[in-house]
Amino acid sequence: MHKHHRIALAAAAVAALTGGLLTAVAGQAAAAPTGVQGDFDHDGFRDLAVSSPYASVAGQAQAGQITILYGSQDGAGATRRATITQNSAGVPGTAEKGDSFGATTHAGDFNGDGYADLAVGAPGEDVAGDTDGGTTEIIWGSATGLSGGTTIADPAPHDHDRFGTAVAAGDFDGDAKTDLVVGDSSATLRLFKGGIAKSGTAGSKAAVSTPILGGGDAGAISLTPGDVNADGRTDLVVNGVEGTNSGEYLYNANYYLPGTASGLGSGDAMKLPAGVITAIGDVNGDGYGDLVTGLHWDDTVPGTTKGGKVTVRYGSASGPSGDTAAITQDSGAIPGSSETGDSFGWEVTLGDVNGDSIQDLAIGAPAEDLGSATETGAVTVVYGSTGGLDTTTGVQYFQQDTEGVPGSNEGYDHFGGEVFLSDVTGDGKADLTIGANGENDGNGAVVALRSDGTRIVTAGARSYAPSAVGVSTAGYPQFGSVISG
Repeated sequence: MHKHHRIALAAAAVAALTGGLLTAVAGQAAAAPTGVQGDFDHDGFRDLAVSSPYASVAGQAQAGQITILYGSQDGAGATRRATITQNSAGVPGTAEKGDSFGATTHAGDFNGDGYADLAVGAPGEDVAGDTDGGTTEIIWGSATGLSGGTTIADPAPHDHDRFGTAVAAGDFDGDAKTDLVVGDSSATLRLFKGGIAKSGTAGSKAAVSTPILGGGDAGAISLTPGDVNADGRTDLVVNGVEGTNSGEYLYNANYYLPGTASGLGSGDAMKLPAGVITAIGDVNGDGYGDLVTGLHWDDTVPGTTKGGKVTVRYGSASGPSGDTAAITQDSGAIPGSSETGDSFGWEVTLGDVNGDSIQDLAIGAPAEDLGSATETGAVTVVYGSTGGLDTTTGVQYFQQDTEGVPGSNEGYDHFGGEVFLSDVTGDGKADLTIGANGENDGNGAVVALRSDGTRIVTAGARSYAPSAVGVSTAGYPQFGSVISG
């Protein structure tokens, strides 16, 4: 089956990963930093955009589609759902083989009308004869939800491929308007500032150079926005690779780019601990955004730990500080143990589950073996405190055999291949949505767990299968492999 950009690069960097269908794209771990966070219809409930990046649409294999689970007091998708493809009315383009529409998504109010919009990347789109040139679109929020869309023109279409391989929203220059940054196969990011009109016109455009490697299978893998230094401007973590471009000596790399009055400060890029996916949020209550990064590889790669780990680098007024912490399955009361191939830290997400204004952390380990179920997967929840993430008290652990969690542990389900904390019930507490992208031989599934105000509970848990939300099960759609909102 097709390997997505994230895994193609990760494999080149560190040799083989786990088996099965653990080939999901890199989800956007941080919430939309400006505008109305994920509320596409402005009804007071945050909504979820759930991608099936390899879904067949109208017989076109791996065209990709997005399912919108609208929030309500009963949870996301409980009362209303919708499907968006490139065949949907008003959405630019046509669903075609290999487009991977929805491979990357990020929410933000780009046109300033009070409704959250959704930036969508389709990195496999062929554009004007350019194979895999890639495209990025904004699907617009409204009183009826997401509908229609606008193509964001690639400023340098002949200089790279896979425009839209990573997208992120934020107010990078502090002008109170939502900006969009887009990655492609080059080392340069494309920044659209000052808001974006429905015509596709941005206030201004800029090219932002980065230290990552560009060309071929290189370029941006993931982009994570958040205010690390508490200056009111969104900063950005850029994940890519560095080294030679031979495919043999590529190494995963993260760089911090601070937000500035003119946009993103590429000249002040700071090297960070490696790891494909990062979330930014205040996990110790000091007012600065902390960087939480999953490094899921085993200890054959420098800086990693058997089974995977999560690193925390604390924020400060000057950006990422030198203070760090690490979490593995051997830390404190974290359930399980660090075993080769667990992929602990494959996905991370932050949200305030208990309403104490400190961010809590959910960690996916989708290759965790449990009993006889190989790579069935598990999710760990660790709570933030004034001392940072507390691995000794209140730690929670979910698998599909956990009482109240829909489904059961089966081989290669990859439960935890995506995790997303967001308040979809409108009570001010973050709920947990989990993707199991390997469920039923790559069909995928989504499990929604709620916060009871103090912790994540299984009471009232919901599960969504692709066939129930209009996703074709032809091939390997991987419903739930990317969740944003």
